[in-house]
Amino acid sequence: MSAREGNGTAGGTNARRREQRSWYVYDFATAVFNVSVITVFLGPYLTGIAKAAADAHGYVHPLGIPVRAGSYFAYAISASVLLSVLVMPLAGAVADRTGRKKPVMGLFAYVGAAATAGLFFLSGDRYLLGGALLIIANVSYGASFAVYNAFLPQIAEPQERDTVSSHGWACGYVAGSSVLVLNLVLFLNHAALGVSEGAAVRLCLASAGVWWALFTLVPLRGLRERGAPAADGPAAVGQGLRQLAATLRDLRSHPLTLSFLLAYLIYNDGVQTVISQASLYGSQQLGLGQTTLICAVLLVQVLAIAGALLLGRLARRYGAKRTVLGSLVAWTLTVGAGYFLPAHRPAWFFVLAAAIGMVLGGSQALSRSLFSQLVPRGKEAEYFSVYQVSDRGTSWVGPLLFGLAFQLTGSYRAAIVSLVVFFVAGFVLLARVPVGRAVAEAAVRDAELI
Repeated sequence: MSAREGNGTAGGTNARRREQRSWYVYDFATAVFNVSVITVFLGPYLTGIAKAAADAHGYVHPLGIPVRAGSYFAYAISASVLLSVLVMPLAGAVADRTGRKKPVMGLFAYVGAAATAGLFFLSGDRYLLGGALLIIANVSYGASFAVYNAFLPQIAEPQERDTVSSHGWACGYVAGSSVLVLNLVLFLNHAALGVSEGAAVRLCLASAGVWWALFTLVPLRGLRERGAPAADGPAAVGQGLRQLAATLRDLRSHPLTLSFLLAYLIYNDGVQTVISQASLYGSQQLGLGQTTLICAVLLVQVLAIAGALLLGRLARRYGAKRTVLGSLVAWTLTVGAGYFLPAHRPAWFFVLAAAIGMVLGGSQALSRSLFSQLVPRGKEAEYFSVYQVSDRGTSWVGPLLFGLAFQLTGSYRAAIVSLVVFFVAGFVLLARVPVGRAVAEAAVRDAELI
């Protein structure tokens, strides 16, 4: 039974609400990986590991390539999302062809959780181990999240998707902030607990994997499969590849959907890079300590909960497109201001974190709900895998630009200000997309399939 089919009775509505609550929990499960691992701890810690392994000139040599130690984390992020470009669409196509989204989502979720837990063994000069585990975890996160997002048009009516998507993001920020508080307590009291600072960081990294694995059980139990499988077993992989090619061809026949994806591809590249590199900028350029960084990211998480819900309300009044465009103006001003932050002045970094928090969750949640209006029925996982490529796969450009800017200039200020171009270009492209007409055309295509 689809969300549409369950709309006519109180029982159907209640069942849909229960399924939506189960769906929220995967945001709750994975947010800790994004916050504690990608945003807070791994960037500065892996950079320190790379510096410990660097030669006299400050370079490490993965695969024989000379890389400035300060750029290694950014390059590892870029490599992980490049690989995701290959994996995520295939995962989505297989999920649709087998009619079994949950096993595909669960497989990648637990591979990613295991790789994240494995970061506990990252110490000394094992920068290659850190890079490898980061790549595995990030690719797995992207593939599982692509299939997870594909449930949104199945569990929510079109008019409620902005709200449902925003609630999912808000749940993620609740988890991220809650666990970050526990991380802060552990980090501040590591000496009293008899562990070193490095061991405390590794415990925080590994605990994100445990959290991810534990709470993934809720959506795997509460979400329902829909649609009969078109293939099973190994045949689904071959058919999935053929279906993926068909999806990419199909996208060309829906130019408005493709135009939205292009705009999202660009501005979200900037968002993802700010998220992953902010702690590195704070620690290496501004000279801020780990405690300050944890508190700043905690502030982002708390305000992002309110921001996601606030922007969801603004979208109901002014429309999702206008609200997202307003958030891109805020992103541009915020990142531009980041260039001028004085070193060793935590208060100004907290101001920047507050501005990021207010626009972060809402801009991502509303983009997801907008895209859900443009997806043909029966192709949710395939289309959302392409969307997730835009969300994760194309964000290799921002980290690569960030890393190259530091490699060439030795300044993280040049690296951070280079990201403004993504928000400006994304704003221009999104402003040109007639979202209302795109949604109407998608509704017509959907009606033709009924």
